[in-house]
Amino acid sequence: MNYFVIDGVKMKYLWMAAVIGLFISCGTSNAENILPDEEKDDGTITTKTQKISYADPTIFLDNGTYYMSGTSQISNQSSRGFTMLMSDDLLEWTTGTTDTYRFILGPEWGSTYGTTGFWAPQWYKENGMYYFLYTANERVAIAHADAVTGIFLQDKGAIDASAGNIDPFLFKDDDGKYYLYHVRFGGGNFIWVAEFNMEMGTIDSGTLKQCLELTEPWERMYNYDSSWIMEGPTVVKWDDVYYLFYSANHYKDPDYAVGYATASSPIGPWTKYSGNPIIRRDIVGEKGAGHGDIFEAKDGKFYYVYHVWGEGDNPDARQARIVPLVREKKSDGIYKISVDVDNIITPYQVY
Repeated sequence: MNYFVIDGVKMKYLWMAAVIGLFISCGTSNAENILPDEEKDDGTITTKTQKISYADPTIFLDNGTYYMSGTSQISNQSSRGFTMLMSDDLLEWTTGTTDTYRFILGPEWGSTYGTTGFWAPQWYKENGMYYFLYTANERVAIAHADAVTGIFLQDKGAIDASAGNIDPFLFKDDDGKYYLYHVRFGGGNFIWVAEFNMEMGTIDSGTLKQCLELTEPWERMYNYDSSWIMEGPTVVKWDDVYYLFYSANHYKDPDYAVGYATASSPIGPWTKYSGNPIIRRDIVGEKGAGHGDIFEAKDGKFYYVYHVWGEGDNPDARQARIVPLVREKKSDGIYKISVDVDNIITPYQVY
């Protein structure tokens, strides 16, 4: 038997015997993502479908519904734009339509920046308007829509065309200032922050500042030959302390992992948690675990959504996972963050 866990309750499934011959770009069949059927108490079987093929996933809670998007791992989708899924319980996800895939942004669906490499999105809501930050053509962009489900349209170009930059995360502080955390190229990939002008859709280049350097052994594991990489920033503010969550190593390294740092200001300086990483294969039990987002669920708890390698240890067929965060406030007022590995959620899509 295999089990999926949500809210501490184990849910039992039987594995499907059928195999579907649909291949994704990396050569791995979607059949490898097919979930078991659900056996109900009366003995009937309800067919489930597949695990969620998102890398760099993000989850956004709006009006009681969860929405998920990410870098698609389905053949050709990451060059077409972004799809989305919706859920009431974090476990079972649908498109909300009769369509197998529901696009919310891309060149085929309206005015969009970029033509390829649609990666690492983030929803943001303010004054009834929805924004969607994303990467395309190795530049960060921001689009808008009247609904969380899109279609998101672009009326501006790249946020900053001066250098390669990816993985946006928009943060608004209590004083009303906006900050754009993102990854910039140059001697490796590193996380930077700059003040952001929401009206103009641009950063103030005079405020650009690098957040972190590679200093810890876990951040450079050498299982996969690549330049130095720190990416996937997410920032939250709890009790006047800023927490910057980030991933390190290449996503094709099995020890791709997540750590965090804290600061008293949104621009730092940042102090790394001495117990990093908090997510890695030796902690969550799956390789390539990282690059996600934090969200507050309907139960008032905080969760981290991230990706892992797909079946057959395939880093190019990544799948989404969700894990509860455990916060323990220390005497200095700073939370010690860990993850509840006994309640990792493997979300799946129902057609």
